[in-house]
Amino acid sequence: MRTAKKLSQISKVLLPAVALSFVGVTVAQADKVKIGFVTTLSTPAAVIGNDMRDAVNLAVKHLGGKAGDVEFEVVFGDDEFNPQKGKQATERLIKQDKVDIMSGYIWSHVLLASSKTVLDAGKILISANAGPSPLAGKNCNKNFFNISWQNDQTPMAMGEVLNKKGVKSLYIMAPNYAAGKNMVAGVERTFKGEIVGKDMTKWPDQIDWSAEMSKAKAANPDGVFIFYPGKHGGAFMKQYAESGLGGKVPLYTVFTVDSIGLPKFQSANMEAVLGSTMTQFWAPDLDNAANKKFVDGFKAEYGKYPSFYAAQSYDAINYIASAIKAVGGDMSKTDDLRAALEAADFASVRGDFKMGPNHFPIQNFYSREVVKDADGVWTTSIRDVVLANHQDTYAAECNM
Repeated sequence: MRTAKKLSQISKVLLPAVALSFVGVTVAQADKVKIGFVTTLSTPAAVIGNDMRDAVNLAVKHLGGKAGDVEFEVVFGDDEFNPQKGKQATERLIKQDKVDIMSGYIWSHVLLASSKTVLDAGKILISANAGPSPLAGKNCNKNFFNISWQNDQTPMAMGEVLNKKGVKSLYIMAPNYAAGKNMVAGVERTFKGEIVGKDMTKWPDQIDWSAEMSKAKAANPDGVFIFYPGKHGGAFMKQYAESGLGGKVPLYTVFTVDSIGLPKFQSANMEAVLGSTMTQFWAPDLDNAANKKFVDGFKAEYGKYPSFYAAQSYDAINYIASAIKAVGGDMSKTDDLRAALEAADFASVRGDFKMGPNHFPIQNFYSREVVKDADGVWTTSIRDVVLANHQDTYAAECNM
């Protein structure tokens, strides 16, 4: 009896201490900031999403999983290359995983389908890739940021390249969805020659463009401009080379020839890709400390060059971490968090840039050429600045 009484007395002392220890664990876990990141991790389009995820994980590693003294983690969601699935993944991250801030999004139609869910929940959303014109202009939102570019800007830079090359006539092909329309609008805005034909093709189901290529061949243009990302780009390039256009009519691309597709082009000995020109805000040889750390780290970790998708994703995590650090991990301070994101005080792989009034970057766009590196590996290299400190066209329509 005495032993039982003694144990009862001991338990009364110990139980509060044990309870407190559990409370301590709960508080510590709650202090870890959660970043939701939606990308494509299944279907063949996962070739892009995996590159983004790899870059995110590298950024977390380089930061030691901390934003200053604040621990953070990234929770991934798979959009399955589908707007409705992307919206569902976004809802799960917000409602079930209780993430504090959202990022990712490759595809403009997925982002547009998901953005309302995030913004209505009072969360901040940072696109790591997609830059549709509505979110840059009339539908801009104080809690939406983009860390890559507005869709029109890269093809606008290509239009200027075409002018410098003396291209007088152009045939255009692009997929018929939000980003494709923006890409076409961009090149048409700056190209000074004649558009002799334009095809807006089915997306994402169409992977045979023989009919469109026949029309382009008949139009006899000085050049053909395309936008086909991911697996579609590789399929298009192969068909173009076999169509009779390859080697005769120069092909000008945006978001088609990159570090994801180049290993496949090289293994297939598609020599016509070497020397080809595209435009972008970044390249692996951009000369700054942050970019060297990123590229060297990515190659050491994954044995390949990073794509621009990876560069943007790496920047996205460092960008978010700078804001988390600025508010000391208190994600309820939305105004302060937003101010930190507007300041964009972090070391970007692109070097100097600033966040514009519509929360899209003001930055340089370069012409890039496909070259062989010292080891014979195909990569891209910057040639010159095409658009300097460029702000997107839609910023004038944004009223926050």
